[in-house]
Amino acid sequence: MKHLIKPVLAAGLMLTAAPAMFAAPAAAQSAQGVAVVNLPAVIANSNAFRVAETQRETTYKPQLDQAKARQAQLQAQINPMVTKLRADSQVAGADRNALQTQAATIQGLEQSGQRELQTILQPVALSQAYVEEQIRGQLNAALENAAKSRNVTLVLSPDTVLYAADTLNLNQAVLDELNRLLPSAQIVPPAGWEPESVRQQRAQAAAQQAAQPAAPATSGR
Repeated sequence: MKHLIKPVLAAGLMLTAAPAMFAAPAAAQSAQGVAVVNLPAVIANSNAFRVAETQRETTYKPQLDQAKARQAQLQAQINPMVTKLRADSQVAGADRNALQTQAATIQGLEQSGQRELQTILQPVALSQAYVEEQIRGQLNAALENAAKSRNVTLVLSPDTVLYAADTLNLNQAVLDELNRLLPSAQIVPPAGWEPESVRQQRAQAAAQQAAQPAAPATSGR
C-alpha cells in the first residue's frame, strides 16, 4: 500500500528528462540533415507541463489530501494484518488454508483500496491527461519548425539509435518551439471532457455497432 497514490498520479505522464538530453547546442546539426529528439523529455521539460504540475498541487489539493489521508488509513489497517500473516506463516504446522484466507483478505483490501484511491484522484488524472493532450497538440508543429529551421530532414527517437553524437540532439530546439507555441496550458478540463483514448474507444465501438447488419424484421400474424 506504500505506493498506491504514485501509480495513479503517474499514469500517462510519467516523464523524466535527464539533463544530459539538453546539453548539446540546439544549433548544431549533421551535414546529412539527421537529428535525434526525445519527445517525452521535451514534454516533461516544457513550460506548459512544469507550470501545470505546480498549479495542480494547489487546484487539486483537496483530492490529493483526501487520497493521502485515505492511504494512511488503509496502511494502518493492512500493515498489522501483514505482520500477523508473516508471524503465522513461521509457526510450525500452520494451517495453510487459514494462511491463504488471510492473504486473500489482504489482497482484497489492497485492490479495493487502489480502486478507491483511483476514484478520489480521477480529477487529477483527467487534469494530467488534459494538459498532455494540449501539449501533444502542438508537438508536431514544434518538431517540424525546429527541423526545418536547421535543415533537418530525418528525425529519429533515441530508442531507434545505438549511438549519436551530441551535435545531433534536437531536444532544445524542439523545446524552444514548443514553449513558444504553448507557453502555458489549462489544467482544468471542461465538464464532460474525456481523454483522446476514451474518445477513440467510443468511436470504434460506435463504428462497429453501425457496421453490424440489422436484425431481420419479424412479421406478426
